[in-house]
Formats: sequence, C-alpha cells, structure tokens
Amino acid sequence: MRSFQQLYYTSCEHGLSGSSGFQFNAVSERVSAETRHRVEGLAGYEPPRSLVESDTPELLARCPVNLCHTPGRPGGATTLCVRYVGRDSARRFGNYFAHALYTEGEFTPDSGEPLAIELWDSPLWTARVAGTTEIPELPAPLPRGPLSPRSARAFLRAHPHAEQLPALLAAVFTALAEDGSVVVIDDTTDRIAHWFATVSYLLPPPLARTLSFATYLFRPTRSRLHLIGTVPEAHPEFGPDDEESYTVFDFSAGRFPEVVPTHHLVRLLTRIGVGSIRSVWSWTAEYTHGQEWALGDWHAPVAAAAAAGGIELTDADVRAVIDWLPGAGHLGPRRAAVAADIHHKHRDLNDDQLAALSAAAQAGGDVALHQELEGKLHQSRIRAYVTGTENAPGPVPITHPAEKERATALWQRLLGEAATSRQRVRLLLWAVGARLAPPPELLAAQSLDLARALLGSSGAGPGLREDVAQLVYTLREFRAALATAVHEVLDERGGGQEQLFAQFPAQLLSERDLDERPRLLEHYWRAQAEREPARTVELLFRILQVRGLATPDAELLRGLWRQPSPVWTYEEATAIARGLPSDQPVAEVVAEWFDRAMKQEVRDEQGLRDCLVLCDTLTAPGRYAWLRAVTQECVRTILRLDAALREATEATALARAFRIPQIDAWAAPRALKHYRLLPAMLRLPADPARLRTEIGEFGFSLADGYLRAVHRAALTSGRVDEVLLSHVTGVIAVNGERVALPQAHLEIVEALRLHTAHHWRSEDLDRLARALRPYDTRLADDYQEYAEDRLGRVKKWTRKRAQRRSPDGPRPEEG
Repeated sequence: MRSFQQLYYTSCEHGLSGSSGFQFNAVSERVSAETRHRVEGLAGYEPPRSLVESDTPELLARCPVNLCHTPGRPGGATTLCVRYVGRDSARRFGNYFAHALYTEGEFTPDSGEPLAIELWDSPLWTARVAGTTEIPELPAPLPRGPLSPRSARAFLRAHPHAEQLPALLAAVFTALAEDGSVVVIDDTTDRIAHWFATVSYLLPPPLARTLSFATYLFRPTRSRLHLIGTVPEAHPEFGPDDEESYTVFDFSAGRFPEVVPTHHLVRLLTRIGVGSIRSVWSWTAEYTHGQEWALGDWHAPVAAAAAAGGIELTDADVRAVIDWLPGAGHLGPRRAAVAADIHHKHRDLNDDQLAALSAAAQAGGDVALHQELEGKLHQSRIRAYVTGTENAPGPVPITHPAEKERATALWQRLLGEAATSRQRVRLLLWAVGARLAPPPELLAAQSLDLARALLGSSGAGPGLREDVAQLVYTLREFRAALATAVHEVLDERGGGQEQLFAQFPAQLLSERDLDERPRLLEHYWRAQAEREPARTVELLFRILQVRGLATPDAELLRGLWRQPSPVWTYEEATAIARGLPSDQPVAEVVAEWFDRAMKQEVRDEQGLRDCLVLCDTLTAPGRYAWLRAVTQECVRTILRLDAALREATEATALARAFRIPQIDAWAAPRALKHYRLLPAMLRLPADPARLRTEIGEFGFSLADGYLRAVHRAALTSGRVDEVLLSHVTGVIAVNGERVALPQAHLEIVEALRLHTAHHWRSEDLDRLARALRPYDTRLADDYQEYAEDRLGRVKKWTRKRAQRRSPDGPRPEEG
C-alpha cells in the first residue's frame, strides 16, 4: 500500500538542527536529505505586508494559504500546505508552518486517490509543532478536502468572470507544453484553489498529474511552476521581461490577456463542463492509445467519447474525429461504433467525410453501416456530378455485385427525378463510368427520349455540349438513338434538311452511325461539306455513289457549294474532271460550272499553276467534249500561250504571240501575261532589228516593265552576256521616227544610253558599238569613240601606276 512521508518545517526551538530557528521540526523515518532539501526550497512564505503582524486567530485566518505541489518526476512527488502562524517562539513576526508530504512515483494513481488540488483544506494538514522529531508516514488514500467537480461548478456559476475559463484552460495547456507559467490573481486563496481545481478537472488526467502549482506566492516571478496564485494585497508586479514567461489572469481587477489561442479541444472541454467531465474522461480512456500529449492528440478521442455519451459536437470536433479514424487502428471494432455515432448525429457530412466513416465501418466489421454509408456516398457523388457541382468527382467503376445493384436502383430513381436535359445526360455518363447494368430497354428508351429533347432544344451552353459530346462517344445506345431521332425529324420536315447536321447535337454523329441510312448520309455529307470545305469534292462523289449517278445535278451542286456566287476552285474543278467518267457526257450544269471555273480571276502564281493543270486535264479525250465552245477556246488559248512561253526562242516573237484579243477577255491568259511573259522575254535573246521597231506594240504596261527591267539589269550586272547585250542594243537603237513611245519610256532609253556610255567597260562598249552599227551608224560611232576614250584613259592610268611602282623612276625618253 502506498504511503506518504511527512515533514514539518517552521521556526521552532526543537528540531533536527539541534538549535532554535527555521528548521525541520519533525520528519518521517525514511525521509532523505534530498527530500528535505526540496521541501525547504518550496516552503518559503512571505505574507502580504498588511498581514505581517497578524497574531490573532481571526487575522491569521485571513492570511493566504499556499498549497504547493510538484508532480512525480525523478525523486517523487511533493505536496505542501504552508500557513502563516505569525510569531515564532522568540515572539518575532514572520513565522510560517509548512506541512509537506512526499511519495515516490505518481502522486495521483488511478485507484481513486484525490488530485493534489483536492487536498486543499484537507483535515490531514496541521500547523502544530510536534513534540518529537519523528512522525509517522500517512497511508493512502489521503482524506479529501471540500473541493470537487460539484463545488467547482457552483464556484463558476457564481464568479463574475467565469467566461475566462476557456482562455485560462488554453493558457495552462500552453504552459504544460512549453514549460511556461500562468498566474491567477483573485481575492482569496480559496477562490484561487477553486480555479486550480476547475482546470485540473478539465485537463486530461495524465496531463493533470504533471501540473505543478502553488496557490499563493508573494513574488510569483521567482517561480517557474505551471500555475501560480497570488492575492491583490501582495501587489504583484510583472515587468516587460515577464510577459513571455507569465500569462496573468487578474480575476480581482478584471484584467486578462488580450489574446489566448484557444484550441477546439479547449472549447469542447469547457462546453462539457466540470460537472460532467469525469464521466467523459472515464469514457475517453477507451479511445486512447496512451501516447497522447498535445492538444491535437486529445481532441479526437475526447470528441469520440463525448459523442458516445450523447454530447453534441461542433463541426470542428466532427472533423477531428473523422481525420483521426483512419489511423485509429487501436480501436478495433470500436472504430465502427465511432463512425456510427458521427453518422447518426451529423447528416451534413461531405463526401470525403462519408468515405472516411465508411472505411472505418468496414475496418470495424460493421457491414450494415458500411453499406449504408456507401449508398449515401454514391447518392451524394451522383447528385454532385449530375448537378455540375464544381470539383465534383466523376464516376468510378463499381465492381461489387451488391453495390452495383444498389447503385443501379439509385441511378434509376434519380433518372426519374432529373429536371433538365443536362442532368439526364450526366446520369447516363455516370452509368457508363460506374459500369452500371441498367435494363437495356430502359437505357434505349431514355437515350431516344433524351435525343429527341436535345434536337428540339436551342441555345445549349458549353457545359451541355461537352457532356453530350462525351456521351455520344461513350454510349453506343445514345449514338443509335440520336441517329433515329434525326431520321424522325427529317421525315417530318421533308427533304433539304442537311442543315440539321450542322446543328447540335446531330453534328456529333459520324458516318459509321449512318451506314444503313443512305438518306441521312447524304444530308450528313452536305453538312460536312459546309464545315469542311476542303472535303467538298470527296463528299460530292460519295453522294453520287449512294445515289447511283455518274454526274451531279444543279440542286446537288448548289447544296454543296452554298456561296452566293458559287464557283469551283481550279483544284476542285480538276478533281471533279478526273473523277467524272470521261466516256460519258455530263449534265449541262456541269459544263456551266467548268466555264465559270475557267473565267475566275487568277490571284497568284500558285493559282496560275492550278489553272494550267485544269486546262491540261480538260484536254484529255472525252473531257474536252464536255465543255462549251467558248470554254474550249479559252482552254486552247491558255495552253497555246503556255507552250509559247516554254518553246519561244526570241523575245519579241514571244511578245507578238501574246498580242491576241483574248488577253483582255479572259482572266487566265491575262495572268499568264502578267506573271510569266516578262521573265520569259528577259531569259531569251532579243532581235534588235525587231525590238527597235516593235516595242511600241507591246502595250504600255509590258513596255514599261520591260524597259525598266533592261535598265536595271544594265546597272547591276557585272558581266554583259549576249542575251543582255541583245536587249540593250535593241532598246538603245529604238527608232524614234517609227516608234511612238511615251516620254517616260524615252527617258528610260536615254538613261540607258548614258549609263552604258559612262560606266560600261571599253570591251563591252566595243561589242555594243559593233551590235548597233547595222541599225544606227551614228550611235555606233559614238559608242566606238566612248570605247576608245575609255581604253585610252585606262592605258594612261596603268602606265602611271607602273611608274610609281618602279624604284628608278621614269626613263629619260619618257620624261
């Protein structure tokens, strides 16, 4: 049986020291020197100054009593009751009596012994000096004082600052965790003891056993106990350096800390209250694993115990329990009971919380609760997904047969409740993603009904469009239903409804969905042609194949090329010409469309190449006969001019080939002249005799481009080849009497004459003079003179350079 060693410490005449003064008056037999030293350090007492000279029983009763406790640590637990006794044996004031108890290990075991604070005003304490120096040990259990949870609750109800209890409890939790101190100031030490008792009851029992306290110290800042009491008469003062180490609650003056962080556990404990807390602590022991210490460690076990006892939890308490459950394997089957307590009393949990409770129920072996929670979870997830809740999780495959059956039943019920097309679409998507197995006839009927509703709707938002697109590509029944619904609409409206396939959601159908519906296929292809113009020719021949025809009619062409003035591009016309059977005639409308294609403007070199390919294609046997006479003439002219460009050997002859009336009438010949004539002429040699007289017949545009190109070549070319020489000769030798050129062109001719005369090399000028002589003797003589003059200047310059390089200077005959 546990026993407690006793020690009396006071100022007396007889004691262990052998002389008078402060000493141990008496101790139990087994008290060690270390224990005496510890008690002596705790036993000091200083009364409030106004009560120092108290010597009557009434005045001494007013003096603060210090119940001091340091918990079991290496060396054991120590508890003292220190009272002021006024005078010592020498009649001097300042004497006190400390009655101390010491026990090894924990002071408060689990066998029903009182908490240290419950020894307040216990009948075991004495303030009388013993007649001998040895006193007996006290057996456990020790007699309690008047403090109890009931008295603490009554004290709180009557105290004007009871609302400070959560902050005080939070501050004590912090002091225990960080080895700090909380100072409580109240009018009497009895009130202080009640505050200490209230806190001790609300602390988790293992933490309460580690709490050190003193109900009265005259100088609190000289102590590092967790809880320190003092009275206003002591005039305690706390400097700036004490603020971090001491949290002060002055209940007498109504001064309290501005901010004390209050954990949700503290709120829960104070909400439970001291009147019920002991029952909750006894329940909590069934939920802990023995390693709890911090606030967060205790919150969930306490909340779980409170829920089991019918105490209402806050959202924060519920979150703590649910977050704790996955790692609470020590609970065993009790884990399912905790999940049940939370589930049955809190119906507004989110999916993650439901999932955690479901897992706990399964781990605890409660199959019924697990199935109930899974059903609720499925329902919640489906509803969130169907209503488009942000970040709602999508469906996941359900493999368990029983779960799949329950989920399918729930899905059918929700399908009947769906209020919008989008909700029905998302329910079908859920069925696909969860791999449900609804009755096939139900799935087909729902798909057809939804497809009809969607075809008749307008203004579908992007969310619905995305969902339907996903449904079309994941649910075969819905694709088939959509094709059926489109067919129904076309039957009701009659023909010419290809625009239906350009609308949502019919546009989501593919050719594979319409394989057995030729009429739908044609309308589908017409809509595709509008969306993908590059495929129009391909789709034209697909429609002809389905129709069993060799050539299109006007209605089909207008249906595929829907522009206000439809015309084939050269590439399209070429593909159509190659695709139509060349051994069969075509409809007149086809010839008309080829004619329009040939007459269209050529906008660039690539367009000209495409036009030439078309012309070459149309001259093939059989195809040429399709064309109108005017189209045939256009094709012949284009090909003849193209051949001239490739086969001509002289520039002016090539220019003469392009002097035909059709140049102005047809776009393609004009394009050949615009893009290819001038470059071809400059690549060929020119006959100066023809050029000097025929340049006036080029036309202004060609002549202007030609003259400027020759002038530019003469300016920039380093070497004058025979082709360039022939062009320059013809231009310089232009017969002004026979050729009427505009003034701008005459200025170019004159500029060319001056540039060659002043900048060409003497040998090139000599060549130019010889080339000019058959046509203009005077000009030839001038250029010959330019050549000789240039040659003379070059010889003089060369001789001077040689003389400068000679070390002997000029010879006398040259001087």
